[in-house]
Amino acid sequence: MQGQHVSQVTKPTSIKLPSDLKERVFTLAEARQRSAHTIMIQAIQSFVEREEKREALRQECIAAHEHFKATGLHLTQEEVEAWLLDLEAGNDVGPPACHI
Repeated sequence: MQGQHVSQVTKPTSIKLPSDLKERVFTLAEARQRSAHTIMIQAIQSFVEREEKREALRQECIAAHEHFKATGLHLTQEEVEAWLLDLEAGNDVGPPACHI
């Protein structure tokens, strides 16, 4: 294990797959000329990365809502849409100031 990063150390994990899903994994692995193990690792990694991003966004939304409840600061939909139209038009403008 010397020279390996902790994140590269692998340990066996057992999962039970429904037979139809297992067959799909093996079929895809064969088509891609990869091992079923590689396909499963890639699938789990993609899922976890996506869900981590979703959770980070969820936490950011919760924090923004808490900030709004505490301060009352906000922008209207019209203000945001106008800002986005400016950006889309190529104008390098910052976001409008929040207000109560």
